[in-house]
Amino acid sequence: MSAGSEHQRLRPEERANLVAYIDGELTEAESRALSTKLTHSPTARREVDLLKKTWEALEKLPRPHVSEEFHERTLSYVHSLEVGRGARFAPLAGVARSFVRGVACLLILASAGAAGYGAVRHLWPDPDERVIRDLSLAEHLDEYLEVGGFDLLDALKNTPEFRPGR
Repeated sequence: MSAGSEHQRLRPEERANLVAYIDGELTEAESRALSTKLTHSPTARREVDLLKKTWEALEKLPRPHVSEEFHERTLSYVHSLEVGRGARFAPLAGVARSFVRGVACLLILASAGAAGYGAVRHLWPDPDERVIRDLSLAEHLDEYLEVGGFDLLDALKNTPEFRPGR
């Protein structure tokens, strides 16, 4: 055993469990871990002994007699504090509930608007799409109108300059 473990102090969570340890209220694993630490550390044992002596001294002090009326007044006072705390925050709870409902409605409205916009954008035909697709036709429209019809094209097709396999 190292010199550091002999003077090892209890951690805050172990110190918080000392009363439960002395009263035998810890789980078996917690009790075993604390017992091991107490076995190896005189500093930790002194802390437990000091706590036991403090409890013994408190037991020797006279206990004040409290009337049943005082007991009931104290309990009703604590109960009124709890009820008052709930009543004090009740208006805020109503405002918070209304705020959450409003935000939920805005989110639903925004998502419905976005879905509607997306549906219209992708499902509704774009009138300019055909013009863009047939742009080369539109650029040469005047030339095509001058030709007048397919008769000239058929005549050109039969000329030796335009025959395939020349």
